[in-house]
Amino acid sequence: MPVLSVVIITRNEEASIARCLRSVDFADEIVVLDNDSSDRTKDIAGDLGAKVLMTLDWPGFGAQKNRALAAATGDWILSLDADEWVEAPLGAEIRAAIADPKGYDGFEIPRRSRFCGHIVRHGGWSPDLVLRLFRHRSGRFSDDTVHEKVVVNGKVGRLSQPIEHDSIADLADAHDKIGRYAEASAARLLAEGKKSSIGKAVLRSVWAYMRSYVFRLGFLDGSTGAMVAAYSASYTYQKWARVALGSEANSTRTSKTEARTNL
Repeated sequence: MPVLSVVIITRNEEASIARCLRSVDFADEIVVLDNDSSDRTKDIAGDLGAKVLMTLDWPGFGAQKNRALAAATGDWILSLDADEWVEAPLGAEIRAAIADPKGYDGFEIPRRSRFCGHIVRHGGWSPDLVLRLFRHRSGRFSDDTVHEKVVVNGKVGRLSQPIEHDSIADLADAHDKIGRYAEASAARLLAEGKKSSIGKAVLRSVWAYMRSYVFRLGFLDGSTGAMVAAYSASYTYQKWARVALGSEANSTRTSKTEARTNL
């Protein structure tokens, strides 16, 4: 039977890490790479048998996950986030897939996400296929600082049972994630030379709400769909507003530099 390693990166995940780790107790190895948590994340993970490593710096999601990948020793890798978990049917399907992969080097897995405890079935959140199971020698994570993905050199199949995902635990969690992800995404966009304005940020956020709630049928999820659409709109506004402020600051610095040069 091939050796299966689970890799997870964490930072202050004491509320969810135990559920995640207990759900993959069928794995041969669990690697938790922690980014300087100030809560009990590391202790909980160690008590549950994980190999716990720590970094003080934060290079971005893709690079951090590649660090965790480098510490794993299994033939196959299952990548999870701390707010995700595996139910028994998916666990059985994963074991069957790596025992007889039928020529595949990786597998996409559907993901079933929740917003404040409610499953989200529309609004662009479902169907949500994520490539999380792959041969160690064939896959790695992209170097994106946010919204990283697994890149597999080979044939990719698909499993049928879902990864369970507690995407947004409560409104405080939503506010925190909007800020963190908007900041990281804006930094990436600015590095790519993107520009914006506050007006454009507002228009983009309105479109994000309409796309999620109307065009992607979020209204079928009732009040949950409305909250998901509002979350998407707020994230979109904050991301592009940061780009607008950043590009304006860059333009000001450039103008001052040119003025000094002309003197």
